[in-house]
Amino acid sequence: MGAARGHFGRTSGAILGLTLMIVAGGADAAAKPGARKPPKPAPDARLDVYAEPGERIDIGGGRKLNLRCSGQGRPTVLLEAGFGSDSLAWARSQPQIAERNRVCAYDRAGLGFSDGGPLPRDLTADVADLHALIEAADLDTPLILVGHSYGSQVVRRYDELHPKKVAALVLVDPPEQNVGEFSASYAKTEAAMAPRMLAMYRACEQGAREGRLGAARPPAELRNCLRPPNPNYSDKLNAAIRAWRSKPTFWETVITGSQDRLSLYGSAVAKSERHDGKPVIVLSAEQPYAGAPADDLKALTAAREQTHLALIGTSRYAKRVTIADSSHDIPNDQPAAPAIAVFEAMQMRKQMGR
Repeated sequence: MGAARGHFGRTSGAILGLTLMIVAGGADAAAKPGARKPPKPAPDARLDVYAEPGERIDIGGGRKLNLRCSGQGRPTVLLEAGFGSDSLAWARSQPQIAERNRVCAYDRAGLGFSDGGPLPRDLTADVADLHALIEAADLDTPLILVGHSYGSQVVRRYDELHPKKVAALVLVDPPEQNVGEFSASYAKTEAAMAPRMLAMYRACEQGAREGRLGAARPPAELRNCLRPPNPNYSDKLNAAIRAWRSKPTFWETVITGSQDRLSLYGSAVAKSERHDGKPVIVLSAEQPYAGAPADDLKALTAAREQTHLALIGTSRYAKRVTIADSSHDIPNDQPAAPAIAVFEAMQMRKQMGR
C-alpha cells in the first residue's frame, strides 16, 4: 500500500489515512514532469464480472449483501477483504483457491453492491453481518476463513463467537497493533491526524448527498475523494466503482468504521484470544512499509512482529509464512499465497484427524 507515514489504508498507522490509498488512489501518483508515460495496459476483460452484482443475499431487515462464489470442494472458503475494499480485492486469488475448493467473497455493508447497514459500521456490526450472511446463504460449515488486513480482525472475532463454524483461519498480513508501545510520538501524530481525516471524509459524504461527488467533473474541493480510473479496468468497471463510492452510504461506512479503528488497533492482541483446535496460518508481507521514515519503520516493524507472533500463539496448530516480493497487498502481489495457505490448512487438519 501507499506511504506517508508509510501505509495508508492499513491500520492504526493510517486508520484514518484511507483517502490517499483506498479512496483517492495514492499509488497512482502523477509522473514526474517530462517523464515518458508507460504504455497504457489493455483492460482485463475478465474483471468486468465485478461491474455487476453476483448473488445478493437477503440477510434480513430489508438488507442484502453481495456474494460471489466459485469452484467446488470442501471445506468451503470465505474471503474477507480489507477495510474499504469489496470482493474485487480477491479477483486474482479467488480463481486459484477455486481450483480445489468452493470459495466465496462478498462485499461488506455499504461497499460494492451490498446495501448499507445500521450505524456505526464497527467490528461488531461487521461480524454480525458475516454470521447472518453465512446462515442466509446456507454456506457449508465449518469454513476456512481468510481475512486480509482489517478482514483478519473480522474472521478472528467471528471464530471467537462461533468456533464450531470455523475449520481454520488464514490471516493475510494482519495489521500491526499497539504501535504506541514502541513509539509514543507516532501514536500522538496519528491521533492528531484523525480529526483532519474525518473532516475530509465528512466533506466527501456531504458532496455525495448533494450529488456533487458523482458529477462528471466534481468541484475542486471534492477531487481527492475519488481515485482516478484504473487503467487495468474497463470503462464499465471503473464506472461501477465510481458509482458506489459516490454514494453517501459508502462514506458513512468509512467514517464510522474509521472511528472504530483507533481503539481496535490501539492495544496488543489480547492474551485471552484463543483459536485452539484449528489451524491458524499468518502470512506476513516481506515489504509492508515501503517509503516509511526510519523512525516509523522501526516502531511499525516491532509492533507488527509482536502482533504476528501473538497471533500464531493463539493456537497449538499455527505457522507463520513470510511472502517474498509482496507489499501489504498480498492478494494482488502474490495471489497464489492465500491459495497455498488454504491447502496447507487443509493438510494440517488431516494431520490433526479432522
